[in-house]
Amino acid sequence: MKMKERKKIIIQIVVAIIGVVAGLLGVNAFYQYVLMSLPLVVRMVLMIVTYLPIALVPFCIVIFNKEKWSDYGFSKEKIGYQLLIGLAIALCMSFVFTVIPHLIGKSDWVNNQHIYNYAWQYIYDFIQCIGAVALVEEFVFRGFFYKKLETLFGSAVGAIIGSSILFGLFHFLGGNIGQIILTGFIGAIFCICRVKIKNCTLLSVIIAHGVYDALITVWLNVFT
Repeated sequence: MKMKERKKIIIQIVVAIIGVVAGLLGVNAFYQYVLMSLPLVVRMVLMIVTYLPIALVPFCIVIFNKEKWSDYGFSKEKIGYQLLIGLAIALCMSFVFTVIPHLIGKSDWVNNQHIYNYAWQYIYDFIQCIGAVALVEEFVFRGFFYKKLETLFGSAVGAIIGSSILFGLFHFLGGNIGQIILTGFIGAIFCICRVKIKNCTLLSVIIAHGVYDALITVWLNVFT
């Protein structure tokens, strides 16, 4: 790779990181100081809509450079297979990382404090987890950063490690180093699935991520 092209990619990565962190801080501030003062229905809509700007800078870079969405893991082929693969990954990961801790008496490891009483709350949780959190985070980390790092390093391994580290650090507001490490590890699993499993696309890992996150709440309410 020519030095000029390498510098261009590095600049894009740095700009994207700044944009993603700024978006995250903005979303966190909005949730903390504004969201809870609004009516429930408005909150439900805004929890989805306001998460999307986190991906704005990477999205704009892709558009500005007129890059193909297929380069970032999207595909129009075999949509049904993509969805089924994503669901299968979610169920497997949910069993390993959520159900087993509950079964061995370590429910506190996977307690997200979401206790629901109504079916619509679970439905909304799946919509929000897939249509906001997973959509944004998978495009940013398993799509944009993975592709840029793979091009920069010339290696899938380097891209998996780099994008997973960034994914873990993205959750720094949790203030828990253990959570950051675990999140990075889970991100690496999503990344490896996308790279190694046939017909596993970015859509697949979006579904896997969103369903996995939503099932954490489902299992918490089942076991408590």
